[in-house]
Amino acid sequence: MSIYIAGYILISVILLIVVNFIIRKKNKTKDPIVNIQEEKKIEEKSQSDINTADEMITDTLQSSAITEPAVEYVNEAADLIEEKENSSYNHKKEEPKIKEKPADNFANGRGKIIAAMMLGAFVAILNQTLLNVAIPHIMNDLNVSASTVQWLSTGYMLTNGIFIPITAFLIAKLGTRKLLLFSVSAFTIGSFICSISTGFSMLMLGRVIQAAGAGVIMPLLMTVFLTIFPPEKRGAAMGLMGVAMIFAPAIGPTLSGWLIGHYSWRVLFDIVIPFGILDLILAFAWMKDVTKVTNPKFDTLGFIFSAIGLGFLLYGFSEAGNNGWTSAVVLISLAIGIIGLILFVWRELTTDKPMLELRVFKYDIFALTTVISMVINMAMFAAMILLPIYLQNIRGFTALESGLLMLPGAVVMGIMSPISGKLFDRMGARPLAIFGLIITVITTWQFTQLTMQTSYGHIMLLYVLRMFGMSFLMMTVMTEGMNQLPIHLTSHGTAASNTARTVAGSIGTAFLVTVMTTRTEFHTANYGNIISSTNPIISSKMEQLGHGLASVAGLPSQAGQSLATSVIYGKVMQQSTINGINDAFVVATGIAVVALILAFFIKRAKAPSKQK
Repeated sequence: MSIYIAGYILISVILLIVVNFIIRKKNKTKDPIVNIQEEKKIEEKSQSDINTADEMITDTLQSSAITEPAVEYVNEAADLIEEKENSSYNHKKEEPKIKEKPADNFANGRGKIIAAMMLGAFVAILNQTLLNVAIPHIMNDLNVSASTVQWLSTGYMLTNGIFIPITAFLIAKLGTRKLLLFSVSAFTIGSFICSISTGFSMLMLGRVIQAAGAGVIMPLLMTVFLTIFPPEKRGAAMGLMGVAMIFAPAIGPTLSGWLIGHYSWRVLFDIVIPFGILDLILAFAWMKDVTKVTNPKFDTLGFIFSAIGLGFLLYGFSEAGNNGWTSAVVLISLAIGIIGLILFVWRELTTDKPMLELRVFKYDIFALTTVISMVINMAMFAAMILLPIYLQNIRGFTALESGLLMLPGAVVMGIMSPISGKLFDRMGARPLAIFGLIITVITTWQFTQLTMQTSYGHIMLLYVLRMFGMSFLMMTVMTEGMNQLPIHLTSHGTAASNTARTVAGSIGTAFLVTVMTTRTEFHTANYGNIISSTNPIISSKMEQLGHGLASVAGLPSQAGQSLATSVIYGKVMQQSTINGINDAFVVATGIAVVALILAFFIKRAKAPSKQK
């Protein structure tokens, strides 16, 4: 499988080099003297204004009657001199920094920008969750094994991990408009390749191209929202964005279950292509550059380190759920990933032009909320990963019934996300996070009590309450941290935050699945010690059961005993798996408790303009 990971990274590198070459070629045609001439004009204008103010003061002082209006006139002129001198001094002496555009500049076009961004994000996230239910059908249709088909998810995740850290560079290089067009185009082209694929290799290629676009969309969406909305309105805006982030993954299994039951798995890719084309039209017509387009230098070494570090780290954690934590593949992958990340951090902190500005973590509230978001992400994946296993593999519910169980929770979160955003604007993230995490801890603990008799309605109620609690967490905590960052660091902050959450989600998924697997084996061994032929009571009961099954089925006595053993073994595995899932939810509860404790330390972030 190592050839796959090398192939994905190679494709990503080639794609980036091509884009970078095209941009550099265009930039060479620009006249570098333009900026110097503009600076000279500004200085000349400032000096002219100062001279005019000097004349105003001189004329006034020479006047025979220095009346009260004259004094005001002198003060006004003096203020003008001071303001222009300071402006001129700052223009000459201060370190160059990106000009921050006021959010009010985009007030008229916000609705159109939001529509173009939200459609792309919703479709990208929806498509990612549609595929999970279709995995068995793809295995049968393309004649591939489970270990091979899981690369459709792992490869997607790896490509996301490679592209997310360079989002800040791409935003500065291309601007938000071109980058949205690029990401939606890549996603749509990838969907088309997946739809017409005749073999696994072609399908895998389409998934990688999809991920190249989808990985950029979410950090880009957050950067745009934080730029076009002032701090006092960001809560409601990010709550609206939460609808796409949470509602799409929740309705994905339901929609996918229905489509798979009536059509081919290729329809899952067909349905997103028209939406991708529509979003391209909207982006071309409505999208604007909301950040300053510059010409940053591409940090090739930093990109290589991040691709190796994140790629191997995510691969190691994804394989841990299949091969175990002690396998050579997992240990080597994790070791290479950790070394790559250490080199990436060193590179970004020592280079003059970092690809990802890691100094955003010196802002205390941003650093804390990023950690809390990572922990919440890990806990959230418990229900999203473990519940379908319990419902479909243990209880025998269909994929559609499993998806329908999660739908009400998605609706509740979709309704509550904008409301929690407005509450955030009034009271900040801490009370909302504490309230939401208390509900999350209680409901996650309730999932540790699952049995074969737990009713469908009870599970649905718990899931709805859990999603209600989660609706107060995801976007509010993240927004509080982003509000502390200056506008020119927003793209770096969103890239760093999304990278951390992606890694945490991968770690959480692999860790909880591994906990479920190992604890299932532990419980199976315990039952094996109890249900033994050396136990006379158990042996007698087994013999009675065998005779009963033989008489009912009309089988020989020996065949009845074998059937009884198979029935008992099946029940043991069933109950052991339930116990393993319950144990994984216990761990998820502990993770949620950690987030709850950290939430008490969240402070209200001040607007960047007010910070020294």
